[in-house]
Amino acid sequence: MAEALIYLDENSSLSLQAQIRQKLVDAIQKGVFPPDRRLPSSRKLADQLGVARNTVVLAYEQLVAEGYLVSRERSGVYVNERIFEGRVGFQGRPVQANDEQEWAARLRQRAPKRSFHWPDNWQTHPYPFIDGYFDTSLYPITEWRESTRLALSVRELNQWTTATDYTDDPMLAEEIRTKVLPRRGIQALPEEILITVGTQNALYTLVQLLVDHTTTVAIEEPGSVEFRQMVTQRSATIISQRVDEGGMTTDDLEQAVDVVYVTPLHQVPTGVTLSMARRRSLLKAASDKDFLIIEDDSECEGHYLGAPFPALRGMDRENRVIYVSYLSKVLAPGLRLGFMVAAPALIREARRLRRLMVGHPPLNNQRAAAFFLSLGHYDAFTMRLNRIFRERWSALRDALNHYLPQSVMIMPSQGGTAQWIQGPDNLDVDTLAQEAARHGILIEPVHRFYSTSMPPENCFRLGITSLSENRVRDGIAELAALIRELTTPEHDQLGQDTPSHLVGDALHEAMSGVTIVTRTVYGDPCTITLQPDGTMTGAAGHDNEDCDTGSWWVDGDHWVRRWKNWSYGEEAAFLVAIEGQRIRWYNDERRRVDAAVIRSRASATG
Repeated sequence: MAEALIYLDENSSLSLQAQIRQKLVDAIQKGVFPPDRRLPSSRKLADQLGVARNTVVLAYEQLVAEGYLVSRERSGVYVNERIFEGRVGFQGRPVQANDEQEWAARLRQRAPKRSFHWPDNWQTHPYPFIDGYFDTSLYPITEWRESTRLALSVRELNQWTTATDYTDDPMLAEEIRTKVLPRRGIQALPEEILITVGTQNALYTLVQLLVDHTTTVAIEEPGSVEFRQMVTQRSATIISQRVDEGGMTTDDLEQAVDVVYVTPLHQVPTGVTLSMARRRSLLKAASDKDFLIIEDDSECEGHYLGAPFPALRGMDRENRVIYVSYLSKVLAPGLRLGFMVAAPALIREARRLRRLMVGHPPLNNQRAAAFFLSLGHYDAFTMRLNRIFRERWSALRDALNHYLPQSVMIMPSQGGTAQWIQGPDNLDVDTLAQEAARHGILIEPVHRFYSTSMPPENCFRLGITSLSENRVRDGIAELAALIRELTTPEHDQLGQDTPSHLVGDALHEAMSGVTIVTRTVYGDPCTITLQPDGTMTGAAGHDNEDCDTGSWWVDGDHWVRRWKNWSYGEEAAFLVAIEGQRIRWYNDERRRVDAAVIRSRASATG
C-alpha cells in the first residue's frame, strides 16, 4: 500500500501532536485519506515524520475520540466511514457573481469606506509610529491564559453557558463597577452598566437609540471619523465644535443641540485634555439647554503629567452623561469588551437592541475578563502599561525636542499614546508620509479627522503603541532629516560668505556670558545661560521645573556643547550665526536646526 505523506512545519506555533492532528484532519476532509482507508501504523508515520512514536499514538487516540478515526483490533486505524454522513458535499457549482451595478441597485444603505488604513505589513517597518496597533511584547499572555483556564472550568462553564441573550456576566459587571469605574470617579449601580463588544458597538447602539434626522449632534473638530460616519448615516444635523489647547470649546454650543459627543481625557486625535473649567461649563450647558453628553473615555490610559481629572459621568448630577469605555486597548484586538454606564432606562433599551445585533458579547470572554480583574492581573497590567507608554511618550517628546526644535510644535497634552505634530508652514504631510514610508517610517496624516473646516497641510500624528522605546530616537532622527530636506528654504541655510557666521575667538567672545531664551517643541519656555568659564545652566518649564547643567566650548569654526542629561547627554557641534539679538545654529550640511533670542549679556548687566 502506498502511503500518503503529510509534512510538519518546523516554524509552526503548534505542538507536534497538534500539527499531526491538523494535517490528518485536512487530508481526510480533502479526500486524500478516503472513508474506510487504513492509515499508516503509528510506528511508520513516526519514522516518516521524524517524531516519537508516542506523539503519533496520542494524535491517533484524540482523532478516534473525536470520531474521525476508528481503531480495529489487530487490523489498525482507519478513517471512519461515517465521518461524512449528513453532509451535502460539493456537488453544486459556484454561483456566478452578479456585477457590482446590480447589487448597487439593491442596496438600501452603504457603509462608508475607510478613508485611511495602515499597511497590513506594518510590523515589518522599523519605525511604525502608529497609534492603536500594538507590539506583541505588551500582551499579558501568561495572566490571560490563567484567567481563560479558570473560566473554562466545569463549574464556571455551567454558569455562563446557561445565560440568556439579555444577560451580562454578573461577575464581570461587578468587577467593572467596583474596580474599574471608581478609578475614573464614577459610582454606578448594577442596572446602570451594560457590557458591549468594544466602544464601537456601544457608540453604534447609542446612535441608533438617540439619533435620527430630527437630531442635532455636536462633534469635536478635529474628531472621531467613525462616530461622525455613524451620525451621518442617521441623517442627523452635525455641528462641529472647535478643539484647542483646552479641549473642545463649550461657550459656543448652540441652543438646539440634542447630543454632544466628547473625548475629554485625551482628545481623539489631538491628545489634549478637556480643562476642568470646560468640564463644568459643558455640564452646566447640558442642564440649561437640555442635551445629553456621550463621553467616550476610550483613551483613559496613560495620564503622565499631574493627576487626571474625574470623568464627566462622575461629575454629573442629572444623569445626562452616558459613559463609554473598554478594558485596555492592548487587549481590545483580541478581547473586544467594553462597557456603557448610563441611566437604567437607557441601559434597558440598549440591552434590548444589543440582543437584536449580537445577542451578547461572548460569555466565556466575559468570565475570563472577570477573573483577569479579580485576580489583580488587570491592575498590574495597567501599571506596567502606563510605565511603558510613559517611557515611550517621553522618549518621543525628547527626540522631537532634540532633532526638530525649530521645525515642529506639539499640541500640549498630559499623556496618552499619540502626539499631534505641527510642522513647518511649507510642509506637505502627504509627501512626507510617502517619503517616510520608503524609509520604513509610518506616520499618520490627519485630514480624515476634519469634516467642514479646511484640514491643515502641515500636521500629522505620531503614536507610540507599536514600537519599543529604543527605536523611537532613531526613527525621529531619520524623520527629522526628511522634514528638513523637504522644507528648509534658502534663507534657512548658512551661506559660504554669511557675514553673521562666527568662528574661533569671535565666536567664543560672542557666546560668553549670554543668556538665551527659546521654547521646547511642547511649548515650554527654556532659558540657557552660558558662563565665560565654559559652564552652562538651563531651565525649562513655566516654573523652571526641568533643569540641567553642562559645558560649552569652541572648536575651530564649531560651537560645541554637552548637557549632563538634556539632549541624551551627548556632545553636539554646530555652526553659529549671530545677527543682532538673534542666534541660529546650523548642522554640517549648513541647514538651520535651532534658533533662540539673546536676552542679556553679562557685560551689559555688570
